[in-house]
Amino acid sequence: MKETNSPETGAEIIRCGWLNQDPIYIAYHDEEWGKPQYDKLKLFEMLCLEGQQAGLSWITVLKKRDHYRKLFYNFNPIKIAKIRASDVETYMKDPGIVRHKGKLESIINNAKCFLKMEEEGDNFSEFIWNFVDHKPIINNWSTHKEIPTETTNSKAMSKALKATGFKFIGSTICYAFMQACGLVDDHILNCVSRIKNK
Repeated sequence: MKETNSPETGAEIIRCGWLNQDPIYIAYHDEEWGKPQYDKLKLFEMLCLEGQQAGLSWITVLKKRDHYRKLFYNFNPIKIAKIRASDVETYMKDPGIVRHKGKLESIINNAKCFLKMEEEGDNFSEFIWNFVDHKPIINNWSTHKEIPTETTNSKAMSKALKATGFKFIGSTICYAFMQACGLVDDHILNCVSRIKNK
């Protein structure tokens, strides 16, 4: 995506091609997407939100993120695990989120899986980062059209998460999660964020 010239340098600003002109989307791209995230609770939140995206555009979920945080206790797994079926029925009437019962129930299910992992001594952040040997994969794409929707790594992550009971974590969702949390850097070569991160 090309923007008007930078007021500081006069140079043309180039961003990844999947963006639109929505300020929320641009801020997310510039400040979050592709930056390594190691906090286990933030990783859990993003994995749950990526699952909400399935079949939709990410901007749809991004605009509802604050409301998800309100309903799901800032993605605190301990509190989420206590959400009752009657609460889910109430959530299904809330236009501030994606009203898909399976997706909402997956957040509760995944919170329980997260807690089980912790009880068994597995740190969620270490578990997630293990799929890239604990260091970001830096890709070199010229355009966003070259970027894959899944990889061997995302397939392995999906399989492992499913084995622990997680839901709405297919390989494509896992790869979008990996991109979002900086396990892979898929900013195109001339993207302003790629240049700033050097």
